[in-house]
This record gives sequence, structure tokens and C-alpha cells, in this order.
Amino acid sequence: MCLAVPGKVMEIEERDGTRMATVDFGGVVKEVCLEYVPDLVVGDYAIVHVGFALQRLDEESARRTLELFEELGLLQEEFGDPWEAAAAEEAMQAQEARK
Repeated sequence: MCLAVPGKVMEIEERDGTRMATVDFGGVVKEVCLEYVPDLVVGDYAIVHVGFALQRLDEESARRTLELFEELGLLQEEFGDPWEAAAAEEAMQAQEARK
């Protein structure tokens, strides 16, 4: 699944002529391109999809959305290790086959 996830801008820098940010998604930190929302500043929240900040978001909405995503397990699905997820799914299928 590929979600648009809210995150908090922690640092901003220009890299090879592109405005980039370090963004915290509830404990998972990723690099994000700010070219679509160039006026974001450190401390702002933004909706991010496939590495691009798409829209500014207020802090309360961002926190509620992150909490909901975490409750639903969507953050792990979005940011988790795909090899670990595949191994867990394979183990579950093997367990089901033994029943």
C-alpha cells in the first residue's frame, strides 16, 4: 500500500538545487522533497506521498492521523521492512498449512 502520511519537518537543506527536508513520521525519519510546497519551514507538518511533500497540515490533524494509522497498523505496513513482512507472512502461511 502506498499512503500519503503526515510528518513533521525536522531539518531543511538544499541539495543539488532541490529543497529537501528530514521529516519525522511518528518515529520513522525519511528524506522528503519540498519542491511542491516550497514555503514549508522547520516545525511545520505536511502530507507526504512517495517522498514528496504535497500539502501543509496543522499539527492536530497530523497527530490524529498518525495515531489512527498506527492503530490500524498502516505505519508499519508503509515504513516497515518488506523482507521482514514477507517472512512473517510466509511463516503465517506455513502455520496455516500445518493445521
